[in-house]
Amino acid sequence: MHTGFITHSACLAHEMGSWHPEAPARLTAIQDHLISVGLLHHLVHIEAPLAGPEALARAHDRGYVAHLESRIPKHGYVSVDPDTAMNPSTWHAALRSAGAVLEAVDQVMSGALRNAFCAVRPPGHHARPAHAMGFCFLNNVAVGTRHALEAHGLARVAVIDFDVHHGNGTEEILAHDERTLMCSFFQHPFYPYTGADHPAKNMVNVPLPAGTRGDVVRQVVDERWVPALDAFRPELILISAGFDAHREDDLGQMGLVEADFAHITRRLMEVADRHARGRIVSTLEGGYNLSALARSVAAHVRTLAQL
Repeated sequence: MHTGFITHSACLAHEMGSWHPEAPARLTAIQDHLISVGLLHHLVHIEAPLAGPEALARAHDRGYVAHLESRIPKHGYVSVDPDTAMNPSTWHAALRSAGAVLEAVDQVMSGALRNAFCAVRPPGHHARPAHAMGFCFLNNVAVGTRHALEAHGLARVAVIDFDVHHGNGTEEILAHDERTLMCSFFQHPFYPYTGADHPAKNMVNVPLPAGTRGDVVRQVVDERWVPALDAFRPELILISAGFDAHREDDLGQMGLVEADFAHITRRLMEVADRHARGRIVSTLEGGYNLSALARSVAAHVRTLAQL
């Protein structure tokens, strides 16, 4: 059983200005590092397809999707949120990013892959049912979760989010859906200033203060996430894999290192082995220090691939 690496060159064409931290260089840094450490050739390479309208409609309002399509500029940029903009290639990249997660779910559910990592952008976990925000247009992991439930008939799907920012869009889409369980930690108080007050019953939200290091996060995973996941017995685990909780990332103020991301991944794999036939789909969210991002993704992927 193999680990998939799903991406598309279209994800490099989306950009929001030379100053913006959510830049094409993030994917280039990841792939260059995976090559340099000898990991990339161990993975099954798959081109991300375009997500279709029916898959998107499971997580987003159709009117919102049509609105985004209507905003595609012929040149330059169109702002859709104070820190989120579209260029002429953005919509195509967003469809490939969501499509990557759909393809990963299909491949893992068919047994062709044991697990998969989607190296895509734009990210997705801040995208709400009818609003773009926080560098995100389509909620890739929520689209994939609903696809697993509706197209593959699963009864229980878990979503894990270890980005430094709370995945508010994912929570909004999946809240109160008893077929799902979402576990996350995030820096708080911090953008988007959600997740700490009155989460839905299917949410295991763990707000953490700035400066939190890996030993505390590992305890959260072992004592809060794993018992909840074991009680839920997921048939598939999807991961919003943000690496901006790394101590070198200036967009957050947490203190994780590569070994902490590897530990989280191992613990999730153990849960997946117990309940989900090992099935995990992971997709890139944040991570903006290029060196720390590339090293952290390598630790995550190496663990997934058991190399």
